Amino acid sequence: MTAHTNSFGEFLKHVVLLFGAVIVLLPFYLMISYSLKSPAEIESNTGGLIGSQQIMTDRRCIKEGNPPEQCEMRPIVYNYTAAFKEAPLLRYMMNGVLVTVSIFLIQVVVALPCAYALAKLRFWGRDVVFGLVIFCLLIPVHAIALPLYIMLAKAGLTNTYAALVIPWTISVFGIFLMRQFFKTVPDDLIDAARMDGMSEFSIVWRVMLPTAIPALLAFGIFSIVAHWNDYYWPRVVITGDRDLMTPPLGLRMFKSDLDGNEYGPMMAATTVIVTPLVVAFLLAQRRFIEGITLTGMK
Repeated sequence: MTAHTNSFGEFLKHVVLLFGAVIVLLPFYLMISYSLKSPAEIESNTGGLIGSQQIMTDRRCIKEGNPPEQCEMRPIVYNYTAAFKEAPLLRYMMNGVLVTVSIFLIQVVVALPCAYALAKLRFWGRDVVFGLVIFCLLIPVHAIALPLYIMLAKAGLTNTYAALVIPWTISVFGIFLMRQFFKTVPDDLIDAARMDGMSEFSIVWRVMLPTAIPALLAFGIFSIVAHWNDYYWPRVVITGDRDLMTPPLGLRMFKSDLDGNEYGPMMAATTVIVTPLVVAFLLAQRRFIEGITLTGMK
């Protein structure tokens, strides 16, 4: 009876996991499928995964005065070509790389010393400071967006890279995550470094940093994904300069066209934007899981 109950429980767990996987993967399936289909197949929701791939005619190409035979191509080629033709997609992706990497590097520079102090140094008010860090985790971004925008506007920093980077250079989540990891590092290792004459800052960068690589990779995935996919804040501070648009903001270039929304090129652009994140996560998956696991140990 117990074995039968356990088998049914395992079966139920697998069913729930498979159902959850379908829910998670369905948007990716639709994104890739729509990026390969013609507009007619997208509107009628036909054609399976990649559509019939019958030759279609680019109406804009004909309007520009080109002969019809030069304006005929397959949907898969048209959608991805249009994604780069309709908007400077490479520029948007370079902006995304510059912004996300800058934010992450500055977050590491700030978070590591703060986390080390909260985890390994004894000073008056340490628990209160850590409590404030936990409290700041509860504050949503939208609650402080207006004060941040006013501050940047008065400083003349809107429509600049600085406006995209500065508000996120201090990550309370990064401080919390690294503090939890540093709690797992033996105090004997730090005492030995002090006996060798190392300063506290030297211990942070020469002793703690190498041991924290798994946790940093985990934090890096969280940080880069969050800011690469961020649409809200760039939409607030980038209002006049299209050259500063990040990838999610650049997708607006494919909406509200005179001929209607271009779902094929939009989904092609989305696929191009999402692919680097998926590849990076798959490559760092083992270290990501290791970092999350170690931060929960004490």
